[in-house]
Amino acid sequence: MAEKKAAVVTAVPAPRLKALYQGTYRKELQTELGLANVHQVPKLEKIVVSVGIGKNKDDKRHYEVVRNTLEKVTGQYPVDRMAKKSIATFKIRAGMNRVGISVTLRGARMYEFMDRLINIALPRVRDFHGVSAKFDKGGNYNLGITDQSIFPELTFEETQVIHGMQVTFVIKSEHRDQSRALLEKFGMPFEKKGGVK
Repeated sequence: MAEKKAAVVTAVPAPRLKALYQGTYRKELQTELGLANVHQVPKLEKIVVSVGIGKNKDDKRHYEVVRNTLEKVTGQYPVDRMAKKSIATFKIRAGMNRVGISVTLRGARMYEFMDRLINIALPRVRDFHGVSAKFDKGGNYNLGITDQSIFPELTFEETQVIHGMQVTFVIKSEHRDQSRALLEKFGMPFEKKGGVK
């Protein structure tokens, strides 16, 4: 009788930023923000990358370019978004398909995408002076990107149809200042007061 070979399971290392957060940043933030409990420390829950295609909803090539961009940049298959309400000005009806495409990233892919965005993509922006430091009421951060060509995953041919994208960092925190402190630990290049980074 042939012996069964045991399956070899190799441990995949945690993404760099996730390991830094769990090993170093969480304790540092707890001390710096004066939090009594480690569970009060701000935490990144998910990243949503989305592209609106409302005005180009009938252009099949534009749709394919946007879908390809999101798939290559995030490493995950995007989903179509439907219109929630009718807007006569934009000729959109409630329930209409393909008004946008989005990807929701969690876990390892979320940290890997953030690492590439902060350390590779954003430094490729021309005349870069840092990103806006405005957070919404819930402490989440929205980053608008006007040109997808800053991502090195895309070839020259794939950036011929230029489109922007919205990156939303959903953060579990008690205040906006805590959310900013978390993103600063990850290396988010916020613009300094006076407009110079």
